[in-house]
Amino acid sequence: MVGLAQQEGFAYAVVPEVNVKEATLVSGIEILPAPSLTQMVSHVRGEDVITAIAGDTTPYLEDGETSFAVDMSAVKGQEHAKRAMEVAAAGGHNLLMMGPPGSGKTLLARSLPSILPRSTPQEALEVTKIYSISGLLPSDAPLMSQRPFRAPHYTTSNAGLVGGRHFPRPGEVTLAHRGVLFLDELPEFGQSVLEVLRQPIEDKTVTISRAQGRVTFPANFMMVAAMNPCPCGNYGDPVKACTCSVGNVSRYQKRISGPLLDRIDIFVDVPRVDYDKLTSPDAVEGSAEVRRRVEAARVLQRERFVGTNIQSNSDMGPSEVWNHCQLEEAAQRLAKTAMEQLHFSARAYHRTLKLARTIAHLAGSEAVTVAYLAEAIQYRQRELN
Repeated sequence: MVGLAQQEGFAYAVVPEVNVKEATLVSGIEILPAPSLTQMVSHVRGEDVITAIAGDTTPYLEDGETSFAVDMSAVKGQEHAKRAMEVAAAGGHNLLMMGPPGSGKTLLARSLPSILPRSTPQEALEVTKIYSISGLLPSDAPLMSQRPFRAPHYTTSNAGLVGGRHFPRPGEVTLAHRGVLFLDELPEFGQSVLEVLRQPIEDKTVTISRAQGRVTFPANFMMVAAMNPCPCGNYGDPVKACTCSVGNVSRYQKRISGPLLDRIDIFVDVPRVDYDKLTSPDAVEGSAEVRRRVEAARVLQRERFVGTNIQSNSDMGPSEVWNHCQLEEAAQRLAKTAMEQLHFSARAYHRTLKLARTIAHLAGSEAVTVAYLAEAIQYRQRELN
């Protein structure tokens, strides 16, 4: 409400004293913290003036290192999957991991927040507004400076995922704004639930219509999903035999529609981890090192898109892809071959170019070369198997 008051040109806002930390997150407006209505009346009469506080997010922005639930160093092996996670974090791309149970998919997903770049003040304020209106803002942390990580259970409803109810409330896709939406056991989600994700993924917003009117919530999130290759989880496993019939495997994987798969940028296999890697005493690269590379890539993206609402490469539209994802001549030939042989849709082609742009940014390169495009193509997958 204070944010809207500031946009409407109000000079100051009166709020209950207990909400002053939350209210002062909005810059450009003065806040009057009133302990009671009686005190406010005294202020208006000029008897007991309340001191105004200027809005400023700076005191609440975190400094130094932040602790996370899972560090990337906790993941043994899975170098290919960790590289895919780094690329996804650098450009804000959607990712799907597939592998047998216990291979580390969930652990990888939960380590993702530790390598994401710090929220900008604008992003932190956007997320804070969402949690404020949802009644989920912690009293001891008025500013949501860490990027959200939401992991709804597969039994969640359409309204729980995208928002709804009689008076529309934000759903999980909005609560994950500027952060991560993790969907574990992806095929177990109801098909109708998965299909409602298509519009928020593409438009970065979700619109809910009711008799009283329409409301639009922001929903610019990274979708990270994990799944087993079949109902028993062992299809393609070199160690454990799969007990599923071919028909069951096919039906299980077809629970995820082609249009939804087309909106996923990175497909990565997460195989079983060998004993030697699992017990190796060798040091594993931690999240801090990966995060530095990701933040460096994000700096290049912010510089490239200065003056626009685009925060990362995944936000680019067709016109931005045309302007910022020009390929070298050799890379153009590779793109044509991939388009013809892998039967990319226009959306898949654009997503591949955006992914190649991110890989180039990770390498600190302005040019999108054959090597970067080739890595982007190998992350694409028309079918799950």
